[in-house]
Amino acid sequence: MTLVPFRIERKGTFATPLSRFEPNKAALEREKLKGHLNTDIWDMIRLFVFLTLLLPGCGFAQDFNFEEVLTHMKTLTSDEYEGRGMDTKGGEMTKEYISYHFDSLGLKQFDSSWLQPFNVMHNLKLKKLKGDNVMGYFEGSEFPDRWIVVSSHHDHMGIMDDKIYNGADDNASGTCALFAVAQYLTANPPRHSVVLVAFDGEETGLLGSKHFVKNLPMAKDTVILNMNMDMISRNDKSEIFLCGKAHYPQAFEALSDLDELSPINVLFGHDGSDKKDNWTFASDHGNFHKADIPFIYFGVEDHKDYHQPTDDFENIHKDFYREAMALVIKVFSMVDERGSSLR
Repeated sequence: MTLVPFRIERKGTFATPLSRFEPNKAALEREKLKGHLNTDIWDMIRLFVFLTLLLPGCGFAQDFNFEEVLTHMKTLTSDEYEGRGMDTKGGEMTKEYISYHFDSLGLKQFDSSWLQPFNVMHNLKLKKLKGDNVMGYFEGSEFPDRWIVVSSHHDHMGIMDDKIYNGADDNASGTCALFAVAQYLTANPPRHSVVLVAFDGEETGLLGSKHFVKNLPMAKDTVILNMNMDMISRNDKSEIFLCGKAHYPQAFEALSDLDELSPINVLFGHDGSDKKDNWTFASDHGNFHKADIPFIYFGVEDHKDYHQPTDDFENIHKDFYREAMALVIKVFSMVDERGSSLR
């Protein structure tokens, strides 16, 4: 996206032709001064607006603390968390970390717990794995019985061949964005109730979201939409895709102008409507789609560090990540405004 600066033109402010009278010298100087002041003020306003457009983070309002989000990501992607593998020490630490910060951000618990546990048999490892979705909610101010689910997955690939796969973009980026959304909701109470959920077992086959959708903490017909974030912190072209329009066009009706409003490139696709890879079932939103719950998926195309031990915090694109989170929050605000009309 290219920002085209407007041209600042200086124009005089005399309202009356000088030929109608002969002003004295003092009056003429006052008029000149007045004209220059008015022009300079407008030039300053134009310049301020232009420079504001150029500053990172000025595409959408940002009611979240970006430095705190980066601190969360740096923590969760450190070697101490051992790649956040499902049913591992690092995975347990991750769930404890998310639970603690959900509590500190003011979310409410379902059934007096931050965790939704499940067990599955891993066909390749030939053993039962224990997983936990971490979730909490904000109650809606106007429609407490209607729900928006904002999700990510907190697990990654753990340790393989003695190498730690820290999974910064995949998907500490989405999980830490949940904290940004929580900060926003604290300052801007939603009209509808909102679940924030970090799924477990995505890398093992979308296991956590499968369990969640089959065991919803609310009636299925009260869920308006799933907004899922998986890999949103880097792209060499500054591109982020919103996937799902081909399946749920009504959910995307008001989103067509997002690219013009955002400093990053907002694209639609990867949903079977084009020749690109179809992401309909590529992440946890796929289980919502199977249950006929509309979704909007936010993600980037694969990069060289995808599913590599080099997917580290140092390789994210911070300005892009900030704008991606601001985009998610902007879309949420639009979804919250439109509500049940999206289904």
